[in-house]
Amino acid sequence: MAEPGPDQAAWGRVVALQANFCRVELEQPPAGQPSRLLCTRRSRLDHAGLQVCVGDRVRLETIDWLAARAAVVAVEPRHNLLERPAVANVSRVMVIAALAEPALDLLQLTRFLISAEGTGAAVELVLGKADLVEEPLLRDWCRRLEAWGYPVWPLSTRSGMGLEALGRRLARGPGISVLCGPSGAGKSSLLNALVPQLALRVAAVSGRLQRGRHTTRHVELFRLPSPAELGAGAAEALLADTPGFNRPDLPQDGTSLAAAFPELRSRLALAGCRFRNCRHLEDPGCAMGTDWPRFALYRQCLAEVEQRAAAAPRAASSQRRRSGRSGQGDQLSRPAQAD
Repeated sequence: MAEPGPDQAAWGRVVALQANFCRVELEQPPAGQPSRLLCTRRSRLDHAGLQVCVGDRVRLETIDWLAARAAVVAVEPRHNLLERPAVANVSRVMVIAALAEPALDLLQLTRFLISAEGTGAAVELVLGKADLVEEPLLRDWCRRLEAWGYPVWPLSTRSGMGLEALGRRLARGPGISVLCGPSGAGKSSLLNALVPQLALRVAAVSGRLQRGRHTTRHVELFRLPSPAELGAGAAEALLADTPGFNRPDLPQDGTSLAAAFPELRSRLALAGCRFRNCRHLEDPGCAMGTDWPRFALYRQCLAEVEQRAAAAPRAASSQRRRSGRSGQGDQLSRPAQAD
C-alpha cells in the first residue's frame, strides 16, 4: 500500500493542543513512519469558525513524514462536546472530587456534574483521597452521592484503594473518558497511578487556602493499558487529563438546569409535571416536591441562572445606550466639511 503523501489523506485523532498546533495520532500509520504528527489547521477551517478540539477525528493532508508534520483540512462531525475543558466525542465523564485536602464542596461538585451532564455522555463520580477519612464516613459519603444518581468510585492513589476496579471500568468499552474536577482533586495523580510511565507533574494543595494548584496546563489524551493487561472483556480506551478550575458555568436556562439533575429527572419520569415551564421550586401544583437529595443545591443554582437571565437585557440595553452616546460624540466632534 502506498504511503500517504501531499496528494493523499490520512485520518487521526487530536490528542493534544499546543499553542497554534495540534498533535494528531494516526489511525493507520504506514510501517516505519511516526504515529503522531504535529499539525497546523488550514485557514478555511478558521474562516468557517470551526474550532479543533482534543478528541476530534480529523483528516490530514500535506504530510511530511520526515518532519512528522501535516495540515488538518477537515473535522468529522462530533457526537458531543464537553465545553469546559473542551473535549470532543466523549463516551464517559469521570468527575473527580477529593474527600479531604481540600474538603469536599457540594455546590462546586454539583456545578461540575451539571457541566458533565451537558455532554449527554455517561457521568460517574470518583471520590479521591478516600484513605484520609474514616471508614464509616466514607460509606456515608458513598451512600449520599449514589442517591444523587451516579455510580461512585472511592479510591486512593496512595494506598491503591479502588485503582484496579476503576482501571478495569475505564478500559471496558472503547471511547474517550474524561477526568475533570477542581484543582487539587488528584486527576494527574490518578493518571500516574493508572499509567505509571506518564510521570505527570503533581503538586500539593496550598496549605493556607486549601486550594489545589494547577499542574495540568492543557487537555491531553492518554492511552490506557492494553486490554491484555486488564483481562478478558476489556477494550482499548483513551483517558483525557484536563486542567483544574474551580467554577464551572451553569446552563443558560432553568429547563436545561433541571435536566442536569438525575434525581429530578427520575421523579419527572415517574410522576411527570403538568406545567411545561415549571421551575420545580415549590411552585403550586408541581409534583416534584422538595424532599429529593439536592433540592437546596438546585434552588441555589436556579437562583443564579435566573438572576443572570434577568440581568442580560439590562446589560444589553446599557451597552446600546453607551454605543449611542459614543456615536453622538463622534458626530459632534467631527469638523464640518467645506461645501
